[in-house]
Amino acid sequence: MHHAAMSSPMAAIVFLAFLPAAWLGYAVWRWKRTRFTLLEFSVHFLATLLVRFLWRAQVPPFPFPRGNGMVLISNHRSSVDPLFFGISMNWPGHWMVAKEYCEHPRFRWFLKLAQVIPTNRGGIDTAATKMAIRYAAQGEVVGMFPEGRINITRELLLPGRPGAILVALKAKVPIVPCYVDGAPYGGTAWSPLLMPARVRVRFGQMIDLSPYFDRDLDNGELGQLMLRCLKEIARLAQRPDFEPRIAGRHWKPTSQEAALG
Repeated sequence: MHHAAMSSPMAAIVFLAFLPAAWLGYAVWRWKRTRFTLLEFSVHFLATLLVRFLWRAQVPPFPFPRGNGMVLISNHRSSVDPLFFGISMNWPGHWMVAKEYCEHPRFRWFLKLAQVIPTNRGGIDTAATKMAIRYAAQGEVVGMFPEGRINITRELLLPGRPGAILVALKAKVPIVPCYVDGAPYGGTAWSPLLMPARVRVRFGQMIDLSPYFDRDLDNGELGQLMLRCLKEIARLAQRPDFEPRIAGRHWKPTSQEAALG
C-alpha cells in the first residue's frame, strides 16, 4: 500500500517533466517541415499560440502549393491581420506594411524578421511596388490590403485602391481574395495582444489575370479589376449585395485615420 501511495506522486512528476520535452519535440518536428530559420520559426510558433488560443482563430491550411507566386488581398480590421494568414503557411510571405511601423523601435525587429515590405500609405511607393513585384514574380506570396488602412467604420470595406492589381499584372501572377472575420483591434497596434477574440479566415479562389498580362490598362480598367476582387471579398463575407468603391486617385488618410491605421 505504501509503495502504491508513493508511486502516484512520482508518476505525476515524470508526466510533468515529460510535457516540456514533448512540446520541444513537437516544435522541432514542425520547424523541420518549414522554410523558416530557427529564429523565424520561434516567432512563428509564438504567433501560432496567440492565434489559436487567445484569438481562437479557425484558419484553414493554406490551399495553394509552395512556389506559386500570387498576391493575397484581404479586408483590414486589425494590425494583426497578417498573422492569421502567416500561420497557415509553412514558409514566409511578404505583407506590405506602413513604413512608420517598420521604423518604430517596438516593432521594427519583428517586422524585419517577418520580411514585410515597408510602404508609404500616402500616394504611390515605387520602391515598395517594385519589391512586391519581384517577390511575386519569384514565386513568393505577397499580401496587400486594398483599403490602405485599418477599417474602423461599420462599412464592410473602405474604398479600395488598385495597387494589388498592378503588382499582380507586372509579376504575371493571380490574385487571391481573402476575408478575415472577428479580428481584434482596440485602436493601437499592440491592443490585440490584450484582447480575446473569435476569428474566422476564408480563402477565395485564384482570380486569373493572364488575359490582361500584356495589355496596357488605364486607371479605369485597373479599377474595374479591383472592383471584381473586392466583390469576391464581399462574397466571402456573405455580403454579395455589397457594392465596393474605388478610392480617388490622390486619396490620402487624415492625420487621425493615419494614427489609427
